[in-house]
Amino acid sequence: MSGTFVGMPAFPKAAHDAVRDTTLRANLKHATHTIRDKRARAVSELDDWARLRQAGKEIKDHTLHHLEHYLLKLEESVTAAGGTVHWARDADEANRIVTGLVRETGESEVVKVKSMATQEIGLNEHLEAEGINAYETDLAELIVQLGHDRPSHILVPAIHRNRGEIRDIFEKEMGSWGRPAPENLTDTPAELAEAARLHLREKFLRAKIGISGANFMVAETGTLVVVESEGNGRMCLTLPETLISVVGIEKIVPTWQDLEVFLQTLPRSSTAERMNPYTSTWTGTTDSDGPHTFHLVLIDNGRTDTLADEVGRQALRCIRCSACLNVCPVYERAGGHAYGSVYPGPIGAILSPQLRGTQSEIDASLPYASSLCGACYEVCPVAIDIPEVLVHLRERVVAGGPATRNGNKVMLRPAKGHAAERAAMRAATWAFTHPAALATGQRLASRTRRFHPRTVPGPGKAWTATRDLPKVPAEPFRDWWKRTNGGKDTAK
Repeated sequence: MSGTFVGMPAFPKAAHDAVRDTTLRANLKHATHTIRDKRARAVSELDDWARLRQAGKEIKDHTLHHLEHYLLKLEESVTAAGGTVHWARDADEANRIVTGLVRETGESEVVKVKSMATQEIGLNEHLEAEGINAYETDLAELIVQLGHDRPSHILVPAIHRNRGEIRDIFEKEMGSWGRPAPENLTDTPAELAEAARLHLREKFLRAKIGISGANFMVAETGTLVVVESEGNGRMCLTLPETLISVVGIEKIVPTWQDLEVFLQTLPRSSTAERMNPYTSTWTGTTDSDGPHTFHLVLIDNGRTDTLADEVGRQALRCIRCSACLNVCPVYERAGGHAYGSVYPGPIGAILSPQLRGTQSEIDASLPYASSLCGACYEVCPVAIDIPEVLVHLRERVVAGGPATRNGNKVMLRPAKGHAAERAAMRAATWAFTHPAALATGQRLASRTRRFHPRTVPGPGKAWTATRDLPKVPAEPFRDWWKRTNGGKDTAK
């Protein structure tokens, strides 16, 4: 299996294939239900959870509204602390910057902290093409890399693998990447973790360059923050001589006091812990500790365009906790690979189409990868109204896709295709604005319900291929209301 999502089919096709994999569904059900139950207990311990959630939302909204100011403040603070800031417009520019920084050192390998941003830009694949080996050190990311696989979850990239599969991957692949797996390796968690620890130790001690992302960046001091559960990240952040951090521009918070809110909500929402076992912070460089050289690569890669959309911009509040994935009935059944992006699940369904645009078949399909049940909004620690954005993006897909800025307005360019859907929406608009015609149509539908098919021909066939048409009641609601309320048709 390829390590990238290039060439993936649209969500309906990928999901159709995924739900037939009984092992995958069993793995996902067990893992997501376990995490969601633990999260609920962790959150219930805080009486002020609702206030923390609102505070996180307000901090993020304020920061995004003044993003230019805080980014310049961050650059000033990082530079004053001995670091160097680079600005990357897109993935290609970010990859060129990182590759150039690695080549300047004369090294040909790097160790990596788990990073969604580097996955987003395809950094590992780019480095490999340039003859540079990038070794993932997070346990789940290591499993994915050794298995020549793709991540399927934000927090637990190998959630689709069970312990037996992981053991087989270690036995087969570790030797070609470094220290081989111990003989007679079992699938017990302790033995698997020890095998990974021994495999990675030599890489930690040898590597001269570390590459990371960041969960947060504090503008007032230029501090970067990584939270984790294993300690591998801290090894990457402290042992190498050079540290390169690749971070999306939305990961910024104004002050340390603001950071306090997220250090309470993120661990409870992600790993269901009161606090992360490892919270690493670093500010520039020092002479006596840590890397001697620090580079911060700030990437846009579609974030500015997303910020221009008044509805869609709330996706940039995301702190990558993955709580929305663990409660989503669609993700639980289809898995993360079906989304064709490093950002799967509900947040991926609204973030990927905005960062990448909705011109491709897969990105145009993602806003429809949801039942709109609203469970994702209920658990989001920064109150992203994912269902609202999904509906908004569906409108964009029908209208034509890309958002373009015209002054302070966001315009939708008309596109080819979706003619049938646009015609249906225009017809529905006309019907709902003409009550008499709507009432006549409802009565006609009720009286002819015996002749209604269970599936729809033509363009509607795709919708009814996996569901039956709802049965039309014997009496329209409008007529029932009039009959039971003394003849008054208050619906008009």
